[in-house]
Amino acid sequence: MAVQTPPVTPPTTDSEPRIRTASPKVTEELRPSMVAMLDAAPVVFDLSKVEVFYGAFRAVHDVNLKIQKNQITAFIGPSGCGKTTVLRSLNRMHDVIPGARVGGKVCYHGVDLYGPDVSATEVRRRIGMVFQKPNPFPKSIYDNVAFGPRVNGIRDRAKLDEIVEKSLRGAAIWDEVKDRLKSSALGMSGGQQQRLCIARTIAVEPEVVLMDEPCSALDPIATARVEELMRELKNQYTIVIVTHNMQQAARASDRTAFFTAELDSKTDQRTGVLVEYDVTSKIFANPSDTRTENYITGRFG
Repeated sequence: MAVQTPPVTPPTTDSEPRIRTASPKVTEELRPSMVAMLDAAPVVFDLSKVEVFYGAFRAVHDVNLKIQKNQITAFIGPSGCGKTTVLRSLNRMHDVIPGARVGGKVCYHGVDLYGPDVSATEVRRRIGMVFQKPNPFPKSIYDNVAFGPRVNGIRDRAKLDEIVEKSLRGAAIWDEVKDRLKSSALGMSGGQQQRLCIARTIAVEPEVVLMDEPCSALDPIATARVEELMRELKNQYTIVIVTHNMQQAARASDRTAFFTAELDSKTDQRTGVLVEYDVTSKIFANPSDTRTENYITGRFG
């Protein structure tokens, strides 16, 4: 599977000026006590030397990071850097792609998700996913949300009604649709469809919600609603989001991982690599790696 990547500007030397003026506006770095609080959260995912192949092509390699409970973690970086590839490894979405394979370890609460005794279906029940483009089923609003619970064996109408209302309220869309639950979901606006997809995801009560550029097709008002929703949902769920919008990462996330693509000397192909992973305020205000600073200030990407 070919991965297209724009040219990457080489890192600056120590003699070059450090440019910060174009970086997204963020608050000042968190106080040590706040950072300690984030660090104290239980680890949900522990990735060790993760690499993903599509056939012989290595799309991303040597990814090591820990994702913690009830936090929003953002993956940022230029196109082709492997951020979505890593996101999809967290709930075994690569299983459905012929020739794709994941190396290293992706542990979820200490369990290797790619172990021989682990059910991919159960993994995806616990780790839900919201895709880049809203993808409601050609069914009613009610049936979209009730789909997962029905698959899991729930048939009682009163119980389904309760789940549907709770999920739509959780996705901050209940008041907009409560009087038209039997209407087609395809008649909703794009922003409403995306929040419906979030409701459908949380209806099966996952622990983790993965979001692959969930606002890329939405207008600014709908984007703001989804970001506000993410901040509310993190009280109950762990959220991992891929975004090309650095302002969104700066506004909404607790931690940020910056990926880029570099030339692999062995294959002469560009492959994704994790450059830096830290508290979001530090990534945007005082990154440790010059490559990170070059990206967030617009020098490449």
